[in-house]
Amino acid sequence: MEFKINFSGTGHRYTKEEIDTVVEAMQNADPLTQGKYRDAFEKKFCEYNENEYSFSLCNATAALELAAQMCLFKDGDEIVTPSHTFTSSVYPFVKKGAKVVWADIDFDTRVVTLETIKKCITSKTKAIVVVHLYGFIIPDIQKIADFAKESNILLIEDVAQAMGTSIEGKKAGTFGDFGIFSFHSHKNITTLGEGGMLTVKEKKYADIIPMLRHNGHCGFDYEREHYWQPAMGELDLPNLNGENLLPNNYCLGEVECALGGKLLDRIDEMNAQKRERAVKFIDALKEFDDLVFHKVADDRHNYHLLVAYVKNGKRDEIMKKLVYEKKIKCVVQYYPLNRYPLYQKLGFGEANCPNADEFFDNMISFPFQHWMSDEDFLYMLEATQEVMIELK
Repeated sequence: MEFKINFSGTGHRYTKEEIDTVVEAMQNADPLTQGKYRDAFEKKFCEYNENEYSFSLCNATAALELAAQMCLFKDGDEIVTPSHTFTSSVYPFVKKGAKVVWADIDFDTRVVTLETIKKCITSKTKAIVVVHLYGFIIPDIQKIADFAKESNILLIEDVAQAMGTSIEGKKAGTFGDFGIFSFHSHKNITTLGEGGMLTVKEKKYADIIPMLRHNGHCGFDYEREHYWQPAMGELDLPNLNGENLLPNNYCLGEVECALGGKLLDRIDEMNAQKRERAVKFIDALKEFDDLVFHKVADDRHNYHLLVAYVKNGKRDEIMKKLVYEKKIKCVVQYYPLNRYPLYQKLGFGEANCPNADEFFDNMISFPFQHWMSDEDFLYMLEATQEVMIELK
């Protein structure tokens, strides 16, 4: 089916300056991985997001894998995580041995709260995974962080969709023990399709992540007479709290790092432009009570996605008209994870998340890529108004 407006898998286009940065790195990086561009990107990211330690990775799932690995789960340990999120927020922790307890979302903000999390806490809770979904920083994030610290529970912030958002002057990804960022093709900045960043607060994590990221490689702890004796580099088991961890290979290439560093110059501008458009769209549709948006006109929201809850069971009627008559590819996100066979077969099919279920069953996600033209944006807005009038 041909669409007039597609739900694009590419969040933004590149400027000539950004393309030139890629070409320069392609021609001059030596080697093409783990070099000066990586170091510069990580340093610039720390400065931008105000993190103590940042580590570039091949994607955000790899960052979640490392965070899960460093949780050091024991038999019976549990994580609390929203059911309403993308699967990679959760399965890395299952792979490392954690049992899942699903937390519900707040119906208005579509993210977890301290209250919904507390309902899931048991004596076996080892970690909490929170997701700043749709580009909105969780209003309770400081309270959640304080609660986690008081309860000796690790806090993982999934900031894959919310980079650049902040609350009371503090950016998403600076509250938890671990911060996860994505530069996937669909995100607000992308390093040529894939990419991620892992941030940590504590030095004990920062000391071992380079080894965990790159096959256990490290430097020798003694002076060698010749650099080639006994080998080019040492190979060891990263050790955390007395436990040896097997390493991985999750490095991000130099070209991607060079581009990522350049895109940090533009992320705030792109976020502001998307937010301005989102507010315009929401305001123009405010007369239609059946469409319920989440309007936030400040840095708490970057509108990675533009979504609405549809009242009165009209979601499919609206979507059919938008898709088949107006040729606008709207989608539905995110299927509650406990409903998937993957999690049901693992024994995590039960959840008490009525808000997540109700929201998913009645939501619409509109195409909202940054590069959408003004003409297409206006067409989508007017088409939506026409559909809502027809179905009123």
